[in-house]
Amino acid sequence: MSRVYLDHAATSPLRSEVLEAMLPWLTAGYGNANALYQEGKQARAALEEARATIAHHIGASPTEITFTSGGTESNNTLIKGITQTVRVKKGRERGGNHILCSAFEHHAVLEPVQTLKREGYEVGLIKPTREGFVTPETLAQVLRPDTVLTCVMTAQNEIGTVQPIAELARSAHANNSLFFTDAVQALGKISFAVDVLGVDAASFSAHKIGGPKGVGAFYLKRQTPFTAVQLGGGQEGNRRSGTQNIAGAVGFAKALELAEKERAQETTHLAQLRDSLATELLNLDSRIKLTVDPSHSEHPSLSFPRRRESSQALPSRSDDNQTLIPTVLPNILSFTVGGFESETLILKLDDAGFAVSGGSACSTGSLEPSHVLSALGISRDKAYNVLRVSLGHENTQADMEAFITALAAILRG
Repeated sequence: MSRVYLDHAATSPLRSEVLEAMLPWLTAGYGNANALYQEGKQARAALEEARATIAHHIGASPTEITFTSGGTESNNTLIKGITQTVRVKKGRERGGNHILCSAFEHHAVLEPVQTLKREGYEVGLIKPTREGFVTPETLAQVLRPDTVLTCVMTAQNEIGTVQPIAELARSAHANNSLFFTDAVQALGKISFAVDVLGVDAASFSAHKIGGPKGVGAFYLKRQTPFTAVQLGGGQEGNRRSGTQNIAGAVGFAKALELAEKERAQETTHLAQLRDSLATELLNLDSRIKLTVDPSHSEHPSLSFPRRRESSQALPSRSDDNQTLIPTVLPNILSFTVGGFESETLILKLDDAGFAVSGGSACSTGSLEPSHVLSALGISRDKAYNVLRVSLGHENTQADMEAFITALAAILRG
């Protein structure tokens, strides 16, 4: 049997259409986009077309898009570049020195925030509900007059919950705080439009949607206070110095174009696979529990399969602009298997031909209990038992059935 890849939230296979779009810029199109001669002009044209494509799909202006090496760089750059600028400006008025972020942010947000704490900023963590949501009410309770930046990710990378970003951004703005969202897991999976959500900044990565590794981007709303972190030649409108990765930018744009074109169909397909898998897991063994059961969430429109129930694609909710946004990503399922450590299950499933993770796979192979589960109030012991299955474009119902068969054999010993 061929291997089955079930860790798309960590990275996704490069799509053939994306590789085809990139190839000319990996060979003949080698010009530096900042050069004045013909090769440079051709590279510049390709770069700006890619920028315009990404801007179009997220409701931004091309001048508000900056290319980077990925989500981690985008997060670090935005957090540091915004807070350090606003601190100076607000300092003259009221001493803006406070940063808020959700307790289950990706480490690429938590770490730069903690670095700023060591530099003298005050940091507050926003606790999510047990069901995996940051609520506007909770945010309102911790916002302060000196909060300069609020950070809440759009879609949680380990458990898949989608946060009410438009409402959270409004709450932050009502307190005169800027609002940043890590949208790495959300882009291409759900409707994401900065003009609808009202965010000031957002980060993205190509390799989560079938694009190349090593390229990302950030959105920075026009006139948002910002000072460049990476200095040098002044590329990317003086927001991120360094020779641009033309092939990467072109590949990113193509991947997003494909993801948006196929999103409605893919959402239905992946949600059906995910729901089917959830039902079969709950039927398989009483030791298996969903990490987050969305049927218990604050979002009354959400349903989720229980034992012996038929699976349905997730319903959606509407924001004030009638943009449909699901409350859970269609492709992520997190669950615990009592009595089995994640490491053991990951390795046994790997031997059986399945690639899964024990939560986020971005921490250099770390098998420490997930800070995400700790933020939800899940005990350290249970956090050691978690598995995350994240589905992608090429997965099928046959893959789900094969996974259940393999896991059942492992649990039988």
